[in-house]
Amino acid sequence: MRWKIETFHKILKSGCNAEESRLRTAERLANLISVFCIISWRIFWLTMLNRTCPDAEPKMALTPAEIDLLNCLVKDSKRSCEQLPLSRYLEKIAQFGGYLARSNDSPPGNIVMWRGMRRLADMQLGFNLASERYG
Repeated sequence: MRWKIETFHKILKSGCNAEESRLRTAERLANLISVFCIISWRIFWLTMLNRTCPDAEPKMALTPAEIDLLNCLVKDSKRSCEQLPLSRYLEKIAQFGGYLARSNDSPPGNIVMWRGMRRLADMQLGFNLASERYG
């Protein structure tokens, strides 16, 4: 369990840059850390889920909006069509984070999942704003 705890804290520290916040009150800092903990947990959970349950349904870990956006933005390759359902979508997210998805590559890690989820969230926000604006 120690490895998992250390990995979670690494995501919290390096991915979220929790130490870089410049909030002045304890209440604001506690709120920020709470949100960062949720984000860090999700990144860690998605990474571990990809390794332990790659055949799970994508809707178990991703929202319908995330699934639709991934389907629109990343086309399935010959290699990805052969993958298990959840693993296919998590690899698409990892590709946003710089994962090359070569045949001999190990499963994506926490760093590329963090970067990929961050980019996916940015794209989802942009897509939502554009759909509100243009109907």
